[in-house]
Amino acid sequence: MKHEKTSDLMEKRIGLLDAMKTAHTADEGAKFKSLETELRALDSKIARQKMLDDADRAEPGTPIHGDAKLSNEIRSRFSLGRAIAHAAGLNVDAGFEKEIQDELAKRAGKPAQGIYIPTEIFEKRVSTTSTASEIVPTDFRPELFINALTANTVIRSLGATVLNGLRGNVSIPREMGSPQVGWVAENSALGSGDPDFDSVTLSPKHCGVISEYSRNMIQQSSPDVEGLLRKMMARNIALAIDSAAIRGGGSNEPVGILGGMSGIQTVAVTDLFTAAATAVSLAAVANVGGSPSFLTTPLVRKIAALAMDKQNNPLGVSAVFGGQPITFSNIETADGNSPSTYALIYADWSELVLGIWSELDILVNPYESTAYSKGNVSLRAMATVDVACRNGAAFVSVTGVNSATPAMPA
Repeated sequence: MKHEKTSDLMEKRIGLLDAMKTAHTADEGAKFKSLETELRALDSKIARQKMLDDADRAEPGTPIHGDAKLSNEIRSRFSLGRAIAHAAGLNVDAGFEKEIQDELAKRAGKPAQGIYIPTEIFEKRVSTTSTASEIVPTDFRPELFINALTANTVIRSLGATVLNGLRGNVSIPREMGSPQVGWVAENSALGSGDPDFDSVTLSPKHCGVISEYSRNMIQQSSPDVEGLLRKMMARNIALAIDSAAIRGGGSNEPVGILGGMSGIQTVAVTDLFTAAATAVSLAAVANVGGSPSFLTTPLVRKIAALAMDKQNNPLGVSAVFGGQPITFSNIETADGNSPSTYALIYADWSELVLGIWSELDILVNPYESTAYSKGNVSLRAMATVDVACRNGAAFVSVTGVNSATPAMPA
C-alpha cells in the first residue's frame, strides 16, 4: 500500500471541502452526507499520520531534525540575512540556503509560502575551546529601528501656502499701494492717486544628499535597509526646507523669515511678556488677518513655564503669550545675534509661500563609479523648492528674548 504524506492528505481534505460546498449550494443532501463521512475518516487518518511524523522525528538516537551532520552544517553555513535578501530579489549568493529549502519542506510536510528558516541557527552551542565564549545568535530587528532624535517639521502644519507642480519661475503680482480716497466740497476737484504694484518671485533652489550603502549591508541586512535609508533622507530634506523657510539666506538657499526676507517687521525685546504683547500689537496695527500664531523654541517655553503671578502661582505658558496659539520647534534655537537670546515669530502663516518644483526625488544608482568599484549602491535624494512671503508685514520677528523669568506686569 502506498504511503501518503501528511501534505498529500491535507490536499485531499481541501478537495473534499470544496466538493461539500458545491453539494451544499446545489442542495444535494445525500451527496453532502457521503462527503461528510469521508471527511471524518480522512481527519482521523491525518491525525494518525501526524502522530507518526512526530514519532519519526523524535526517534531515539536520531537528531530531531534528521541527519546530525546536516544540522551541524546548517548551523555553520546557513545565513538568515542571505536567505531574506535572496527572497527579496537582491543579487546575493544564496546557493546553500536554496538547497536547504527542500530539506526544510520535507520536515514541514509541505512547501513554504515564502521561505523556511531552520531552527538550528537559533540554537546556542558551547565552544569546545577554553578561550572562546559561547556562540549566541544575534536577531536583526529592523521593525524596531531606532531613529535619531530630530526636530519636527512645522512650516506646513502652521498653514503655509504650498504651490505644487511648478515648472518655470513664479511671479505673483502684489498690491503695494492703492489710490487715496478723500472727501471734497461741492464743485471741488477730486484728488488723484495711482495704485502701486510689484511682484513676489520664486525660483528653483535645490537641496539634497547622496548616501552610499555597502555590499555587506546589502547582503547581511534585511530588505528594510533601503526603506530605512529613504525615510531618513526624506526626513532630513524636509527639515532642511523648514530650516530654510525660518532662517534661510545662505549660499544657494531660499531667503527665510529670519534670514533677510523683505518687509518683515522686526523688534528687539528682552522680556518675554513684553515680546509677546509687542508682536501681537504690531501685527494688529498692520492689519494682519487670518489665524496668526507664534513659532518659538522649547527654551522659550521653559521661560514661560516658570512665570508666576502675584500670588506666586504658575501663570501657564498660554497666559504668557496672551492666549495666542504657539508652536515650539528645535529647528532654530537662537535669534542669530547671541546664543543666549531667543527668537519668536508671530505671523499669519498663510502669507508664507512654499513653491515646489520637485518635493522629493529619490534615485537608486548601483552603477555610480565610486560605489560600483566597491560593490556598493548609491542612493540620491533631491528636492527643488523656494520660499517667499506675500506680505512682509504679516510676519513679526522678535529677537533678543533672554533667559530671565518674565515678571508679572504691574
